[in-house]
Amino acid sequence: MAIIETEAALHEAHRDNHTHRDVSGGWLRPAVFGAMDGLVSNLALMTGVAGGAVSHRTIVITGLAGLAAGAFSMAAGEYTSVASQRELVEAELDVERRELRKHPKDEERELAELYQGRGVDPVLAREVARQLSKDPEQALEIHAREELGIDPGDLPSPTVAAVSSFGSFALGALLPVLPYLLGATALWPALLLALLGLFASGAIVAKVTAKSWWYSGFRQLALGGAAAGVTYVLGALFGTAVG
Repeated sequence: MAIIETEAALHEAHRDNHTHRDVSGGWLRPAVFGAMDGLVSNLALMTGVAGGAVSHRTIVITGLAGLAAGAFSMAAGEYTSVASQRELVEAELDVERRELRKHPKDEERELAELYQGRGVDPVLAREVARQLSKDPEQALEIHAREELGIDPGDLPSPTVAAVSSFGSFALGALLPVLPYLLGATALWPALLLALLGLFASGAIVAKVTAKSWWYSGFRQLALGGAAAGVTYVLGALFGTAVG
């Protein structure tokens, strides 16, 4: 009895600890990329303009324009990209669906050979392929996973990608503008808040990917800070040349 209870406890512990994060969903990549891009691009845009010694009103207008333009651009790009990818996958699934309907035995043999190539006994591989091929939808799912590396029931959503990208970009791009909207007239509060946001974004990403939070945070901080520094210098040079 004690052995059975121990095995049950081990099974429960394994089930609780053996869960995986969603690595193929349609929201994480555009959300993370959008926030990072919003922060870096709008911060660099604003510091570049500030380097030209313009008024803080011009910097604010530039930041808001960059926020709006970038958010809509990111959303449109993500929607088009994910929609095109999904349409391509659906077209390939249609091809596989037709093959399963026209040549079921050939597809069953192909699946058996695939399992044999992975080390399954030939007799067992043929039997597994036969049983899996009984249900056309299950057969399509198996072939899609094995041949295309996709899950037909878990395709990314263009709408989710677009909305995630729009919202995260706008949120990231808002950080450098926020101090000006609250009454600041100098660049340094916006720069400080944006750099803190960059570090926080990198640290949050590390929590999702199980990497070191401080390394990821400082890496993003360094990249964003370098972009802001370069554009500030370029803005100062262009401002001097134009002036």
